[in-house]
Formats: sequence, structure tokens, C-alpha cells
Amino acid sequence: MLKKIQSKMNEYPRNFWVLIGALFIDRVGGALIFPFLSLYITSKFNVGLTQVGAIFAVHSLSSFVGNMVGGALADKFGRRSMLIIGLVFSAGASLGMGFVEDWEFFYLLAFLTGFISNFGGPAVQAMLADILPVEQRPDGFGLLRVTMNLAVTIGPAIGGVLAGINYLLLFIIDCVVSIITAIIVYFALPETKPMTPEGKKEESLLQSFGGYRKVFRDKLFLAFLFLTTFTAIVYMQMNSTLSVFLRDFHGTSPQEFGYILSLNAAMVVLFQFLVTRKVKKHHQLSVMIAGNLLYAVGFAMYGFTNMYWGFLAAMVIITIGEMIIAPIVQTMVANLAPEDMRGRYMAAYHLGWGIASAVGPLAAGIVIDNYNPNWVWYAGGIICSMVALGYFVLKTRVGERFQPLSVKKLL
Repeated sequence: MLKKIQSKMNEYPRNFWVLIGALFIDRVGGALIFPFLSLYITSKFNVGLTQVGAIFAVHSLSSFVGNMVGGALADKFGRRSMLIIGLVFSAGASLGMGFVEDWEFFYLLAFLTGFISNFGGPAVQAMLADILPVEQRPDGFGLLRVTMNLAVTIGPAIGGVLAGINYLLLFIIDCVVSIITAIIVYFALPETKPMTPEGKKEESLLQSFGGYRKVFRDKLFLAFLFLTTFTAIVYMQMNSTLSVFLRDFHGTSPQEFGYILSLNAAMVVLFQFLVTRKVKKHHQLSVMIAGNLLYAVGFAMYGFTNMYWGFLAAMVIITIGEMIIAPIVQTMVANLAPEDMRGRYMAAYHLGWGIASAVGPLAAGIVIDNYNPNWVWYAGGIICSMVALGYFVLKTRVGERFQPLSVKKLL
């Protein structure tokens, strides 16, 4: 058994495992806070979900700018430096959020932290694509998800306990963990940015930012980005709206909600690699259709059930959809991007998540505070069903362009 594990690990380069290990450490710290952030804000500042949604919107809009800047800088100066900058500023942001007492200042902090701490996002995705060849990327992104969710299995369970003692502990621990991760990256992870081809002039900083014009002229990528954004709007409810919805309308405690998220993470840890090996043999757009249909069922269930076992069952369905979609969608972005523009394509992909973070929680907060709260989940089911239809249309028209030659050999 140990020899089999060692043999499997040897299939991937050392830099891949260093990156995976560093991100695991940082994710444990982040998983202490994020699932409970809505609970923290509503309890400390005595505000409703509309105000929470506004905070997420401010943070997400500035994150979008930070991602775009970070993506261009990762292509210009390298992935490693952007990752370290993101980690260091993320540490300071966590500490600030734990100590701020003024609601208006919290808005400013949300804006600043969203911008600065997201420099490293595109760099991570680009770095993984740099390290792995095309045929290994689905498995590589799948292993990344296993590792991140192993961290999330640990984080929310610990975070739920610490939140019951003092929320400040969550922010302090996350700060320390981010600094530790930055030190590991600095000393153990080399730069992976591809060398500029001989005879080709290296881009200036202005040209690096100007390269986004090429990204947003890629019509195929824009269609893909449009669909992933709507999926992200629905998925964001799991990490923003769901905790408060279950607490206020079904009496679910922070610890019980932590168990729901831990179920999600545990399933990914146990089954992600197996699922990735199965789904990568199918057409990438078919995989996206199936995953979104599972999301439609799972998220809609939260509007139809009021039993704790029903909440767990809904999370099981959502997690299966997540395990199908996540490694494939990241692989699709990496494959669509030219080698020297991976940072910018990854940043543009994160634009969809930035829009989702800005729109999703705010829209859900307005619905919950003013209308039937179950419509948040009904709408999620409708949106994901429409996205699945969109991928079906995309497959019938340009399906071949989403299957690289090295992937077609596996089919």
C-alpha cells in the first residue's frame, strides 16, 4: 500500500507537492474564518443579511481589481512573488478584521483586503498549470481540491468550537498561518514562470496589462466565463447565505453548520481523486452539464426541506456536483490560455467569481430580508438548470475546441 502511494506521488514533480503542502497550511487558517464570517458580522455589528451582502459586494469588487492586477503581474514578474505578497497581506487583513469595532471602517477594511490579499489567486492556478503537462492537469487540480478540502474538513470543525469561545481567536490564528505559509513559499518553492522564447521581446509592464484586451476578445472564453459566473453566484450561497439562513429559519447552530461543511470537505478528500479519474474520460462540456444539474437539485433542496438530515443530503448532492465540476473547469481555463498568458486568463476566470461574490450574497440578502427566503434556493435550482442548458448549446456548436489533443487520446 505504501509503495503504491509512493509510486503515485512520484508521478508528480517535487514543486507540485511543495505548492500543495503550502496551500494546505494556508487553507486550514482560512477555513477557520470564512464559513463563520456572516455569523460574526451579524452578531458583532447587529446588522441584517442585506448589510452582510453589501460587505461581500465591496470585498468582491475590490477582489476583482486585485485579481486582475495580480494576474498581469504574475505573467510579468512571476508567480512566486505574487503568491508571497498575497499571503503576507492576507495575514494583516485577517488581524484587522478581528480587531475593528467600527461598522463604517469595516467597509473600508473589506475593500482594502479584497484588493491586496487577492494578488496571489491567479498566480496559484498559473503555477500549477506551469508545473504539470496537459494530461496531468485534471488529476493535478483534483489533488489540489482533495488537499484543500482536507484542510476544510479540519478548519470548520475547529472554527466552530473557537467561535463559541471568542471569534477573535479565528482571526489571530489565520494571520499566523498565512505568515508561516509565506515563509515556506519563499524558501522552498522556485519560480515557475515560463521563460520568454528566444528572439521574442519580453513584455513591458504596460503591455502585460494591455494583454487583457486579447483575453476579452476570446469569444469562446467569454462564453465559458459567462456560464461559470452564474454557477458561481449559486455556489457562493453555501459560504455566505446558508449559515445565517439555517440559523435564523431552522435553528441550526454554528457547530451543526460546521458539520455540514465538514461533510462536504470529507467527501472531497475521500472521493475526489476517484471522481476525477472517471470524469476526465468524458467530454469536458458533458461533465459541466452533469455537474450543474446536480447543483440545481442540491441547492433547490434547501428551499424544500426543514430537517437536518435533509440539509446533509442536499450537501451530499452539491458535493458530488462540485467534485465533477471543479477540476475540469480549472483544466479548461488552463488549456484555453496561451502559455505566456496563464496568469491573465486565470485572473479573468476569477472575475466571474468576483462578480458572483458581489451579486450573489447581496441579492440573497435582499430576498431573505424582504421576501420568502426559500426563493434563494428555488432560484439557485433554476439558474443552474439554465447554465446546464447553456453548456449543452456550447457543446453542440464548438464542442471540439474544448478537448485538447492530449485529452482526446484518453477518450
